[in-house]
Amino acid sequence: MTGSRIAALGHYQPAKVLTNEDLAGLVDTSDEWITSRVGIRTRHIAGPDEPVDELAAHAAAKALATAGLTPGDIDLVLVATSTAVDRSPNMAARVAARLGVPSPAAMDVNVVCAGFTHALATADHAVRAGAATRALVIGADKMSDVTDWSDRTTCVLVGDGAGAAVVEASPGVGEPGVGPVLWGSVPEMGHAVRIEGVPARFAQEGQSVYRWATTQLPPIARRACERAGLAPADLAAVVLHQANLRIIEPLAEKIGAVNAVVARDVTESGNTSAASIPLAFSKLVEQGAVSSGDPVLLFGFGGNLSYAGQVVRCP
Repeated sequence: MTGSRIAALGHYQPAKVLTNEDLAGLVDTSDEWITSRVGIRTRHIAGPDEPVDELAAHAAAKALATAGLTPGDIDLVLVATSTAVDRSPNMAARVAARLGVPSPAAMDVNVVCAGFTHALATADHAVRAGAATRALVIGADKMSDVTDWSDRTTCVLVGDGAGAAVVEASPGVGEPGVGPVLWGSVPEMGHAVRIEGVPARFAQEGQSVYRWATTQLPPIARRACERAGLAPADLAAVVLHQANLRIIEPLAEKIGAVNAVVARDVTESGNTSAASIPLAFSKLVEQGAVSSGDPVLLFGFGGNLSYAGQVVRCP
């Protein structure tokens, strides 16, 4: 068995930006109310002619170009999403068709906000087992499609976007790698975050999610570091699911990553669900906030009250 690594990252966001002032024209809210409660200032919103697979394909194409690869080099496509409209073809097959990937295994992963870290672990396992050589792992969501824009408790949170990673076999000891995953869920509390109904609508019990995230998740995230053989103080960066700045900051502090850059992309992108971690991670790399080989904790949590985290080496 061999290990795997992230060879490259990419991200994409729609051009339209929705500000807090724009939202104040739709519902009874204000910039002060939103920033003080969730820390979000802007979010990107896709148009009706921008489906989820288009967002995903843009991010994946950028990751492929950065890695110096072609679609023909990929034999596994995994798309983490909870906002697919159709059941078949699945999102991964649609993305593969857009990119021209010739004959990949193509699967969707629906673990909502923890979807990308689940999909990344799945790709790592496939590479380790010899079932895949190179994988595209994508988190993409169009939350604007499942949002009630008259509900100020949810419409202020969401944004649209995609992030992608190329995962391949690690060529040798000491190369950037994907560490062991620590994952789980609290099924009996799945009602705390929901996308359900016809038409599907996003809803959550905000206080329950906040208490769970800030009290139950820190020791779990520390255990993910232990599985990678690192102490939290060794981390160069922490990329948590970008749900709410009031969750991200105390959670990062309680993990004990005292020397780490903490991703705060939620302030400009909102909650993009499965896209949030690869989107924020790709931006950190692009901005030079982390260096190749740096250890980075990725930790997704939320929908289904599921979680998954692993330490990766920066590409």
